[in-house]
Amino acid sequence: MKLYGAPNPAPNPRRVRIFLAEKGIDLPETPVNMMKREHKSPEFRAKNSMGQLPTLELDDGTTISETVAICRYLDETNPGSTMFGTTALEKALVDQWIRRVEFTVMTPVGMYWRHAHPRTAALLTQFKDFGESNAETYKGAQKYLDRELAGHQFVVGDTYTMADICLLSTVDFAEWIGLPMDPEFEHLKAWHDRVTARPSANA
Repeated sequence: MKLYGAPNPAPNPRRVRIFLAEKGIDLPETPVNMMKREHKSPEFRAKNSMGQLPTLELDDGTTISETVAICRYLDETNPGSTMFGTTALEKALVDQWIRRVEFTVMTPVGMYWRHAHPRTAALLTQFKDFGESNAETYKGAQKYLDRELAGHQFVVGDTYTMADICLLSTVDFAEWIGLPMDPEFEHLKAWHDRVTARPSANA
């Protein structure tokens, strides 16, 4: 089994590394140089037609892409505590919050990165006004999360799950591209302090 990824600050490969650290799974990452566009090469697209990272290649040659799919596969094929909930309700809530993080938080961060950041200017036609407008959208997402995290240790109650991993990798990447967390959102900051203190956050 081989995991293809890229170093920080790439948020999606980091998601899987954090997950592996939490589960105690020893699966070294095979680096793919994104700056040299190796993930867009014909050889890599034969493994992942989207040309994206990370990608998990199984021993029989089957490949799995998309971070949550990779982590769910590894969660179910390795013993120990689950990162996706144990009861039907817990599983549903984790899935709910993963989707909310993806749509509410990752979308504006991704649009700002694509359309307002100088590092991506050569990759597409940027619409900078649109890109910059996502900074305010992201602030609104932080306000929403701050309200939802009141009284909770983690995104889904008091258990650290895949939803926390998705959110952590996103807000840290947002910081890197120039979208810091607003200090006025105390519950969100307290959550970030808690999850950053976990050893897995260094993955």
